[in-house]
Amino acid sequence: MILTAALAFLNALVCLAAANAAIDVTVPRTPVQNDYPPNGPQLPANPPGNKTYEYIVVGSGAGGSPLAARLALAGHSVLLIDAGGDYGAIREVEVPSLYIGASERNELNWGYFTRHYTNETQTKRDRKLTYLTPNGEYYSGVNPPKGSKMLGNYYPRVGGLGGCTEHLALLAVLPANDDWEYIKNLTGDKNWGARNMRGYFKMMEKNQYLSAREDVTKAHGFSGWLSTTIEPMGLFTPDIKMDSIFLSAASSRGLDTSGLLKSIQQAVGSVATKVLASNSTASIANSLSKLLAYDINNNSPDRDRKDTLARIPLSINSPDWKRSSPRDLVYKIATAKNANGSKKYRLDIALHTLATKVVFNTKGAKPKATGIEYLYGEALYRADPRSNSTHTGTPGSVRASREVILAGGAFNTPQLLKLSGIGPASELKAHKIPLVKNLPGVGGNLQDRYEIGVSAAAPQNFTLFANCTFITTADDPCYASWAHNGNTNSSNSVTHKPVNGNGSDPAVLARGPYATNGLALGLWTRSSVAGRVHDLWAGGVPGLFQGYFPGMSQTVVTPSAKNYFTWLVLKAHSRNNGGTVNLTSADPRDTPEITFRSFGEGSVRGEELAKLDLKAAVEGMKWGIRVFEKVREVGGVGVERVWPPESVRSDEEIEEWVRDEAWGHHASCTCPIGADGDPLAVLDGQLRVRGVAGLRVVDASAFPKIPGTFPAVAIYQLAYKAAEDILADARR
Repeated sequence: MILTAALAFLNALVCLAAANAAIDVTVPRTPVQNDYPPNGPQLPANPPGNKTYEYIVVGSGAGGSPLAARLALAGHSVLLIDAGGDYGAIREVEVPSLYIGASERNELNWGYFTRHYTNETQTKRDRKLTYLTPNGEYYSGVNPPKGSKMLGNYYPRVGGLGGCTEHLALLAVLPANDDWEYIKNLTGDKNWGARNMRGYFKMMEKNQYLSAREDVTKAHGFSGWLSTTIEPMGLFTPDIKMDSIFLSAASSRGLDTSGLLKSIQQAVGSVATKVLASNSTASIANSLSKLLAYDINNNSPDRDRKDTLARIPLSINSPDWKRSSPRDLVYKIATAKNANGSKKYRLDIALHTLATKVVFNTKGAKPKATGIEYLYGEALYRADPRSNSTHTGTPGSVRASREVILAGGAFNTPQLLKLSGIGPASELKAHKIPLVKNLPGVGGNLQDRYEIGVSAAAPQNFTLFANCTFITTADDPCYASWAHNGNTNSSNSVTHKPVNGNGSDPAVLARGPYATNGLALGLWTRSSVAGRVHDLWAGGVPGLFQGYFPGMSQTVVTPSAKNYFTWLVLKAHSRNNGGTVNLTSADPRDTPEITFRSFGEGSVRGEELAKLDLKAAVEGMKWGIRVFEKVREVGGVGVERVWPPESVRSDEEIEEWVRDEAWGHHASCTCPIGADGDPLAVLDGQLRVRGVAGLRVVDASAFPKIPGTFPAVAIYQLAYKAAEDILADARR
């Protein structure tokens, strides 16, 4: 044992891990939730105005909002529409730690139910599978009540201004350079090259964890709208249990942990308890910060291949430690005023506006998009849990003189294209939709990453969220600290620029645990079957994260159960592209049928490639398991694995677990860019829909292959590239 004997008493404690790690959760379709007032102004919902815009952007997420902002800033008239409302100032959205709660807010949540497999026997092996019970509730687990209807795997999206940037876990990580070079070579457009795409990132970033002098590879921007910070490590290090896990992870990668070990030994020697005083752990935080100092968004030649354990850039704004998202960007532009009180930019935002069809003028040589039809009303789309048969909406239409741009995401963009007559001719004929352009690639090529958790339980609760009630009570002390900068008698925000680098800045720590998303560090590595770049990521988070299902926020971290830690393993650059998004009807309020066909289901070639993805995922899981097994040896405090259970040990057993349990939440590639002559290509290199005029797609569906480890920044970059192409066309 490496640490001092002051920790010996912890070894005698028995881990009280979850007696039943299996999921067995029943929740109402629209659960009772808090009604705290928003922390700031939010846009009212209004239908589109009775006028013609130069550009109509459908969908306000990671693609639509930055694009609409850039077009408006360039002086053009823009209408940005979204089927949801504006919820950017509610607590679950603003507070970094509450992002899982944001995923389950009734007014934000578009809860899709997808299928990982078409094979029903395989489908039912997933312990997260959700059913609709006879009394109208959602049950997730393997023992549904008699008479329940199988729905599928829960896939939460956001219906609201900002799209999924309002509930994502705030990781702001660039894709690999190869991801951009692939599109450059596919299209012949040199502007897709990694160097040019990095330039867009520098335009949008407001880096707050490095100084310009520290940015030695000239990788970052410092004056954009996307604020980026990193975790204040001092929030984690007062807990010896947490320190022990970090020490085990660092040791497993062969890092020099002597400085960290010395700091821990000195702190434990001076304070013989499992919870160390913050003034005794500053050196631990600083040592850990130095150990994890590698900037994963740097611009070095080996950045995408170097095996590294590092802190994670987050889209959090300092000094108020709130979510940073494109919602705030378009809100600011849409509400900006001139000195005389008039509207500064020609950006209108229409909320609760569900696009139902793109309208075309078909009299010319090529069909030309001239506008959209819509339904105005709240909770119209049936992925919204509040939707019902009485929500029919008020129909309307609005015209675009230049272009219509679809940015609804990997599910809604192909659905809207098909409803508008663009897609596989046979599918449109089956739903009696008049054909505008036969594009068989629309709705195919669906891709996602594979994710799987390795969770363990510590002997006692971790201290990070010790006093937190996760706003289940009005007097949540952690929320009070976050809202008032650690001073519950003051509402003033801290105004200085934090020093993020040392990990123990008192002004940052005063915000408390809600200033963090909980992901303290991440591993980027290449599996034994990787290509040129990282294909595995593992992030360490305190909580029992088992994937997505209704009611998941009740199980990750709760006011009473705070003793879990999960290594979330993500298999990036997955090889499966056999998924589909197909219409279930011609009603635009109905959700499509979404089938991923995970691990190459149904394709001999796909299943052969899937074996490589499975092998990589198993290697990632085995790393997480080894870290937990070595915690007692290197840190003196043991943890007990609970998910998957200890009985899952061999490579074959782990592989079966991955096949049964893996999930994803980065759906992409259903309207892919492709080369001229490719019959399945939906878009050209400038994101224009092939075979028609005046119509583009600017969202995750446009990628031909799923990029990087986390897609948000890549989609922002895609939006900037699209804006440049659109503005260039407008100048011609």
